[in-house]
Amino acid sequence: MKKILVTGGTGFLGKNIAESYLTDLYELHVPPRTELDCSDDTSVSNYFSKQSFDVIIHSAAKPGHRNAADTASLLLTNSRMIFNLLKYNDRWEKFLNMGSGAIYDMRHYQPKMKESYFGTFIPADEHGYNKYIFGKYLPSQEGVYDFRIFGIFGKYEDYAIRFISNAICKAIFDLPITLRQNRKFDYLYVDDLMPILEHFIENSPADRSFNITPDNSIELLDLANIVKSVSGKPISIEVKEDGLAAEYSGDNTLLHSTIKSLRFTPIAAAIEKLYTWYLLNINRLDKNLLLTDK
Repeated sequence: MKKILVTGGTGFLGKNIAESYLTDLYELHVPPRTELDCSDDTSVSNYFSKQSFDVIIHSAAKPGHRNAADTASLLLTNSRMIFNLLKYNDRWEKFLNMGSGAIYDMRHYQPKMKESYFGTFIPADEHGYNKYIFGKYLPSQEGVYDFRIFGIFGKYEDYAIRFISNAICKAIFDLPITLRQNRKFDYLYVDDLMPILEHFIENSPADRSFNITPDNSIELLDLANIVKSVSGKPISIEVKEDGLAAEYSGDNTLLHSTIKSLRFTPIAAAIEKLYTWYLLNINRLDKNLLLTDK
């Protein structure tokens, strides 16, 4: 049984990976920050003095989104995490980095961007620039893969700001679903990430950078209507600005050519599953976080 280290175990991706079917296939290690702080040289050194792994799934990151408690030293913290782990490449065989579509530069998004579009523009925002640096460096390292994840949703995400969960939670509390502006997105259901991780754990494709994104893009307004339909409630949907903002989507041809059996959960079915999960976990929700859009 392969031994897998998952960093960022208290975050959205880490929690979902730790609770997925991958736990039946592999020996997953999901250490708390008190045991492994990837941004701390000594912590990483001590940890790898006692451990070695077949694969590292690196999902730990200091967030830079609008609801983050602290965005200071974003680039410094995240780059130290990456380079601290890469330093001990004699203690692991493969490294899967959970990156972002922000690598393409939010000022110049194009519909269905291919991996080759990377580098056409250098992101001006710190989050995107952070991912850009990793995208330039990581694929040159032996056994390292960079996953460019676009929109991804599921349980444990920040429902105060993440659109699909936010819409679901508002519907549960009979609040209107609100959009700043309609926009086309690629939204991957988090459960669909797990077979992709399994494939890369078991295989070593020649390509090192992949858009991790579903086949079809969808408008936020359409998503809001799916949530409304699933809820069965006569809630309103409010759009503050007219028109469509820039599309955020990636081409997944390379991913499909690498994983022939690749399939994605239909978006309506995924939303219905997530809606049910929130109903069963309504005690986790704070209605006050839904009253003001961030």
